[in-house]
Amino acid sequence: MTYAGDVLPREAWEMLEAAEDAILVDVRTLPEWQFVGLPDLATLGRQASLVSWQVWPEMGVNPDFVDEVAAATRGGPLLFICRSGVRSAHAAAAATARGLGPCYNVAQGFEGDRDCEGHRGRAWGWKASGLPWKQE
Repeated sequence: MTYAGDVLPREAWEMLEAAEDAILVDVRTLPEWQFVGLPDLATLGRQASLVSWQVWPEMGVNPDFVDEVAAATRGGPLLFICRSGVRSAHAAAAATARGLGPCYNVAQGFEGDRDCEGHRGRAWGWKASGLPWKQE
């Protein structure tokens, strides 16, 4: 494994509760943040750090990604989240390779995979786990 490990959304929340220097890095794109929603860390007195792994609309890897994450880190655990846990695993590996971390991937992501009806956010992920989120 090229990063500290995968955690489920509820485990990520517990890590954020336990460690004040832990940061949730949402690596999705601007349209996803705007139209799908964001993890809401207000009850923890924080907010997610928004750093896109891929730049929309081209969807090429953000060449400044690790530098942007490094600027936001406080020396504690970094928890990376995307839609389903794929982009965030790549992001966690890239940050680990540059010496940041420990870095964790939030498995299942914000919405998870599609359910039997083809919908996301109902069976897996941050939203389906009942964790706080908001839509702006």
